[in-house]
Amino acid sequence: MVVVSKVALQKPNQVVQLSTLENELRLLMAAQAAGCAAFDWDTTAGVIHWEGATDILPQHLDSAVARNFLDGIMPERRGELQAVLDSRDGASASFVADIEIASALGAVNFTLSGVRTPDAGGRTVRLVGLMRDTTERSREVRRLSYLATRDELTGHLNRNALREELSQAIESAKAENRNCAFLVASVDRLAMINDSFGFDAGDEVILGVGERLARTLRGSDVIGRTAGNKFGVLLKNCREHEIAIVATRLRAAVRASGIESRSGLVAATCSVGAVWLPQAASTSQEAMLRAEQALDKARANGRDGFAAYQLSPQRETARLRQMQIADEVVLALKENRLKLAYQPIVAARSRKVSHYECLLRMIKPDGSILAAGHFVPATEQMGIVHLVDRFALEAAIATLKAHADISLAVNVSGTAASDPAWLQEFVDYIRAEKAVAPRLIVELTETAALHHFEENAQFVSQLHELGVRVAIDDFGAGYTSFRNLQMLHVDTVKIDGSYVKDLSQSPENQVFVRTLVGLARSFDIKTVAEWVGSEDDAALLQNFGVDYFQGFFFGEPLIDPKWDK
Repeated sequence: MVVVSKVALQKPNQVVQLSTLENELRLLMAAQAAGCAAFDWDTTAGVIHWEGATDILPQHLDSAVARNFLDGIMPERRGELQAVLDSRDGASASFVADIEIASALGAVNFTLSGVRTPDAGGRTVRLVGLMRDTTERSREVRRLSYLATRDELTGHLNRNALREELSQAIESAKAENRNCAFLVASVDRLAMINDSFGFDAGDEVILGVGERLARTLRGSDVIGRTAGNKFGVLLKNCREHEIAIVATRLRAAVRASGIESRSGLVAATCSVGAVWLPQAASTSQEAMLRAEQALDKARANGRDGFAAYQLSPQRETARLRQMQIADEVVLALKENRLKLAYQPIVAARSRKVSHYECLLRMIKPDGSILAAGHFVPATEQMGIVHLVDRFALEAAIATLKAHADISLAVNVSGTAASDPAWLQEFVDYIRAEKAVAPRLIVELTETAALHHFEENAQFVSQLHELGVRVAIDDFGAGYTSFRNLQMLHVDTVKIDGSYVKDLSQSPENQVFVRTLVGLARSFDIKTVAEWVGSEDDAALLQNFGVDYFQGFFFGEPLIDPKWDK
């Protein structure tokens, strides 16, 4: 018989106790290394036992008294934790609660996570867990939230955030039977300022105009930047006659004195378009659209103008027609009736096809085919052109993947070119299909490239990094300078067809085209002549030095081209 002494029997228990203590110390060290404090909260006695709290808690709260801890939490940030304490759930459960505590160095954020233990009646009797300092994370979340709603240059609301404010204001005005207004203020002739003083000065003018507009507004009014040279202003409570008064103040504030820039004093003015709500528009999208229409009217007679949107039966009929067309386009997308037609672009010297331009076509239910000009303007007005542009890009990429021996040019609408988020999505889609990128050409309209220069300069740069070429469409119809094109680093300009059609019969257009081609060659930019309709015109253009031809004389747009057979 083996006799074991009491001392021998105690040794295993001591080993277990030492092992348990070692594990507890290891866990405590890990918690402290992670910036956490362990707590055991007896809610019945009102006592908290802390481990590691001295490292993270403000000194005045390093206490075992629960009341002191609760009182130290800012009332507006106590709700989540109080809900755990007040719970009457009969089952034990894990919890997470965020709190904020005032300290001498400012507010400190903490996250408590652990297990709640109830008594037989469901009341909370014990909380055990960890508390972590999450101040830096909370600040970063707030910073990112701020950036998500703010314009990077001016600090005012961005377009999406302003549109949300506008939507809420319209709904509130409807519910409370009152009125509000939305104004769009556009910096006049920003392109000339950029040309004369440089783009840094242009940015300073935009910043200065934004500051002057903001200082002129009431505390309840809201301002945001809606595009490169445009600001949106929301007047939350406004009678109709007050719109013109506010617009006058805004314009006067901008033109009152020159704006200081590193390139010198710059004189600036702005034009304003306005819409009274909710009478003249029932949604934020409609309000923004109609304010832009009023702005176009204000700028029609030059700079520093003002116009308010006026309802008219004719305009309302046109709007309803645009809505109908937009609905037809959405249905065509769903039913796969939106197609690409491919028009050849030929090299001037060899007369061989260089690449094809992708042109949108909609097949109607009766089989008839509509060209893009019949429906794309309506999609831009109704805010769905992004869907059409995305379809065109995806269809073009699919065609490039199916035919390794062709190159395609795809268009980006002017509306999409003003939306940095959409442009980034466009680039990301091409990046995912970068194998075909060198055979893709992206065409931007001249007016879009000018009015949204910063966004498009970055867009062009990203496309070039992927091997995509960039062309400016309808060149000559607007007023982009070759200096701007050089700064954009475009590869090609397409001469507007109105200057090319019947060129051999127009000496004036011949002078313009010859000069334009000469300038393009000096900047090492290729040229494409659109609407080439005869051999006489082609010969003249080739003699001027045009690099490529496009027009019915060389091939019509085809939905089912020969290379697809």
